[in-house]
Amino acid sequence: MSARTTHRLSAGLAAIGLLLIPTACTGNAGSGGGGGDTLYVGTVNPPASFNPINQSDVGGQFAVRFAMDTLLDQPEPLKFVPKLADSIESKDNKTFTVKLHAGAKWSDGQPITAKDVVYTINLIANRDSLTTLGGNVTALTGVDATGKLPKGQAAVPGLTAPDDTTVVFTTKTPVDPNYVKEMIGTKVVIMPEHVLAKSTPAQIDDSKFAQLPDVTSGPYKFTKYTQNASIEYAANPDYYGGAPKIGKLIMKIMPASNLAGELQTGSIMMNSGGGIGNIPFQDLKTVKAFKDVNTKVNPTIGFQTIQFNVKTFADPRLRAGLAHAINRKQIVDELLLGNGEVIDGPYTSQSPFLDKNLKTLSYDPVLAKKLLTEAGWDFSRKINFVVPTGNKIRERSADILLQNFKAIGLNVVQTNYDFPTTLAKARAKDHDMVLMGLTFNIDPDVSNMYSSTGSFNLTGYNSPESDKLLLAGKSAAKPEARHQIYNQLQALWQADMPVLTLYSDHAVAATNKSVAVGGATAFWPGTVANVGQWAFEGAN
Repeated sequence: MSARTTHRLSAGLAAIGLLLIPTACTGNAGSGGGGGDTLYVGTVNPPASFNPINQSDVGGQFAVRFAMDTLLDQPEPLKFVPKLADSIESKDNKTFTVKLHAGAKWSDGQPITAKDVVYTINLIANRDSLTTLGGNVTALTGVDATGKLPKGQAAVPGLTAPDDTTVVFTTKTPVDPNYVKEMIGTKVVIMPEHVLAKSTPAQIDDSKFAQLPDVTSGPYKFTKYTQNASIEYAANPDYYGGAPKIGKLIMKIMPASNLAGELQTGSIMMNSGGGIGNIPFQDLKTVKAFKDVNTKVNPTIGFQTIQFNVKTFADPRLRAGLAHAINRKQIVDELLLGNGEVIDGPYTSQSPFLDKNLKTLSYDPVLAKKLLTEAGWDFSRKINFVVPTGNKIRERSADILLQNFKAIGLNVVQTNYDFPTTLAKARAKDHDMVLMGLTFNIDPDVSNMYSSTGSFNLTGYNSPESDKLLLAGKSAAKPEARHQIYNQLQALWQADMPVLTLYSDHAVAATNKSVAVGGATAFWPGTVANVGQWAFEGAN
């Protein structure tokens, strides 16, 4: 792996946990300081990478999706709409057929065909590829638990292209069609085989294409990237979904504290939202007062956690005691100014799989101390509490947590590190407790965090019952059966408490009224579903 690739991956991993970081400009409302056909979007995170299949950060995923399409999109939870594919269907929930949009072309004029889809999936599954999408293809026949093929094998068994507009693939066992539609349909960005086929899988991540794709499939084409400052796009007039209504788009990267001022002057016409461009809650009242800006506050699927090292706190009563000691409502009220929610587990109110009948753990210092005492905790023992820097609200939440722990007599010592260092320590279990921000999919499978072999299991949690239910949940083909299984899992995880969800913070979506169509949506992952139709007021 090259030094440049390592740097990008580290930056990307930082964005998974933080979704934060950096510059600014001036202009006029409706034109953003340029022509009336240029849309300026304010965002906070610079992309860690432009490689469509190696996107570990939300900033990079968002930037790429303006120029590169997936097979489907998901404007609302579990609602799927065509993109490069008109449909993904199965009669037995095991053999899936993808029907592509006829006539779609790459920006260089070459047709987008089934061979591109087959090439992309094989590239992801290739053992030599650097990709963050391995987990998205683990259900396919012939790949291992990381989504990779055996060494020396270059093609996924059963993955074929019978004709230019048809792709067929099979899964190991029957699966929920919605799982395939989300994990493969909406997450796998299709790559151009005719551009990349001469490169080996190991070379793709360092290729010229991966630095800033010059052959694209989406409504916009990349024109320029100024590091940590801006990403510029031009409309693709030959886009299969119709020529975009806005000719140019510029994503301006700036500190979150600048977003409100730039909206006020018209230097940006919207913020990107989704954690990578959220307006600070202390600026929310100011932004809501702007007469030429529409502002909404929406729930998200992201959340912040405190992860307990189960080796340090081996008795579940210890972890439950720590959880009861934490005043999560205080964090939401004081730091989020009420713009958030307290939940137990990995599903927020945006998830159809949240068990709303499961009562959240209470803030109860007396019960907390009782549980810790009964489990034999030595209150003089030092607890190593690791906090990543960069997310100011999360850093401030650590102050509240320390107060809560001190109030019941715990000896907690906080250490702060940048996110890559924090993640390295967390993976090595070099912590007793660690703060970590996460964003998953609408699909409820969270094996990577709760499975005993999960790639993001930072706690050391090892429950045969949880592993069995996770496997059953992933394998269940019917949504009703999956709901029952994940309800059982939520109850089990609350009882075992390897991870406590502290809060899910809402996101502010602000859009200038000069934009008739466009902006961050209530379900943020669906924001770019209709980006080709974004338009200024009065556009035809």
